[in-house]
Amino acid sequence: MNVQKIVGLVAMALAVVGAFVVIPNLAAILVVGGLIIGFSIDGADHVRVIVSAVALAALAGTLAAIPAIGDRLAAIVGNIGLAAAGAAIMIIMRNVYHRFKP
Repeated sequence: MNVQKIVGLVAMALAVVGAFVVIPNLAAILVVGGLIIGFSIDGADHVRVIVSAVALAALAGTLAAIPAIGDRLAAIVGNIGLAAAGAAIMIIMRNVYHRFKP
C-alpha cells in the first residue's frame, strides 16, 4: 500500500469521525491530505477529480434535508469534498507548473 492510499484512507476516516466529534483544524488536515493524494493522480482522472470536488462541495448541503441523520451525512460529504478539493488544487497547480515550466 502506498502513501497516497494510506493518506486517502485516513482522510476518509477523519471525514466520517469529524461529522460526529470536533477535531481541531479538520478542514486544514483534509485539504493537506487531499494535496498529497492529488500529487499522484493519473492524467486520465484529472477531470473526474476536479468535477467531483466541485460537485461534493456544491451538493453536500442537500443531504441536510433528510430527517434525523441529514446533518451528519452533509458533514461527511462536505468533509470528503474538502479532501477532494485539496486533490483538485494539486492537480490544477501541477498542470499550471507543467504548462509554464522552462
